[in-house]
Amino acid sequence: MHATVGTGARLRAALSRWTAGRAELEAQDAQERAARMGGTPCAQLTGRQQANVSGTLRTVTLRPRAGVPALEAELFDGTGTLSVIWLGRREIPGIVPGQAVRVEGFVGCTDGRKVVYNPRYEIVPGAGR
Repeated sequence: MHATVGTGARLRAALSRWTAGRAELEAQDAQERAARMGGTPCAQLTGRQQANVSGTLRTVTLRPRAGVPALEAELFDGTGTLSVIWLGRREIPGIVPGQAVRVEGFVGCTDGRKVVYNPRYEIVPGAGR
């Protein structure tokens, strides 16, 4: 039994290293794709600035705000994330998880996260995963 515990710990440590390596590789790939599409990396964004940001949508969720529909997406570019929120929208054709997009808007900080409300957007064909 004692040997099994040691083996399990080594297996968990190896799995953890493999997972971290995979996450790093995915972030590098995302950074390269975003760089090809152009724009400011998420890591360089500060609140209260106009910006163009490119990346891949990780999630797309309908979250009503004060009784108003709001479509919220998380844009990932390998350096960080940007919350993109379209107020008054339940859905937007092409705005789906895994889609590469370029957004332009005013970046604000809400609850410690970077947010753009009602941005201009462009779906970038062929630049996704």
